[in-house]
Amino acid sequence: MDQFEVVVSRTGALTPRIREFVLARANGAPMPGWSAGAHIDVHLPDVGRRSYSLIETASPRAAAEHPTAYRIAVLRETMSRGGSAFMHGLKAGDRLTISQPANNFPLGPDPSEVALVAGGIGVTPLLSMACELNAAKRPFSFHYAGRSRSELAFLGDIDQLASAKATIHADDEGGGLFNLEGLMNRLASNVPLYLCGPLPMIEAAIALAKRMNWPQGRLHFEIFSAPEEKSGDAGFEVELRSSGRVFEIPAGKTILDVLIEAGEDPMHDCKRGDCGICQTTVIDGIPDHRDYILSDSEKASNKVMQICVSRAKTKRLVLDL
Repeated sequence: MDQFEVVVSRTGALTPRIREFVLARANGAPMPGWSAGAHIDVHLPDVGRRSYSLIETASPRAAAEHPTAYRIAVLRETMSRGGSAFMHGLKAGDRLTISQPANNFPLGPDPSEVALVAGGIGVTPLLSMACELNAAKRPFSFHYAGRSRSELAFLGDIDQLASAKATIHADDEGGGLFNLEGLMNRLASNVPLYLCGPLPMIEAAIALAKRMNWPQGRLHFEIFSAPEEKSGDAGFEVELRSSGRVFEIPAGKTILDVLIEAGEDPMHDCKRGDCGICQTTVIDGIPDHRDYILSDSEKASNKVMQICVSRAKTKRLVLDL
C-alpha cells in the first residue's frame, strides 16, 4: 500500500519556528522500514503533498527493521503556502495520510570519510546519516549552520552523535555567513559532501563544485523547496509519442502537473528536479532545463529532461512518453 494513515502521537516545539512530530499507526502496528536520507510525503487537505525527512538518532537498525513510529520536524515558513502552517497547527491525536518512505538521498556504501553539511532545517536527514555513520564506525565531519543559535534544533542530538566531529556556525555570532567555499576547499579529494539546506546554499555548492572541477557524484544534495515560476515563462505544447496526445503547458504549471491532471501516469517523485525519476527522452524540440542533476553536457545535448521542473525553449516538445 503506497499510502496509509498515521496518528500524531507526540508533538512539541524545538525552537520558536521548528516543531517536531512523532507519527505512528493507530493500532501500533510496525511501519515500513527506511534508511538514512529517506523522506515521507504527508498528504495535506487543500494543500497537497509535502516532503519531510525522517529522523533517527538512536539506532539505524531500528529504523530499517519495521519501526513503530516516524519522527519528523517542520520549519514554520514565513512565506508558507499552507503546508508548514497546517503542520504547526496539528496536535496529538490528529490523523494524517502519508506515503511510504522513499530515498533519493542515500549514503554511499564506500567506507571512506564523508562530510555532512546542514543549513537550518536541512539538518534532519543528516542526523540520520550521522547515526548510521556512527553505527558503522565510519569517519565523518558534521557542519551545521544557521542565522542564530536559537534557530538551530537538535544541538543535543548532534553533540551526542558527532561531538568533536561537529562544527556549529551561527551567522550572528560574529563570523558572518558560513564559509562553504572554505570547507569545500579544505576537504580531501576523496571525501564526498552530503548537503541539505536552503536552496541558495545548495545552488552555491553546485556552482562551487563545477568551478573546482569536482567529479560528478561527489556532491550529494536534496532539495525540498518547490520550483518558482520565472518571469517571462510562456505556454508551450507537449506531444506524447506513444499516443500522439498533445497538451498545452501554461505558465505556472509543469509538464508533470498537466499530464497528471489529464489522467496520465508518468513516473515521478520529488517534483523539484533533484531525483531524476521523471527523466524523459526528448524526441523533438529544445528543453529549458531547470533541474539540479543533469550535467552541463547532458543539458547541452537536449536528449533528456526532467518534466517536473523543466520547460521548453521551442513552441513544442515531443517526448518519449
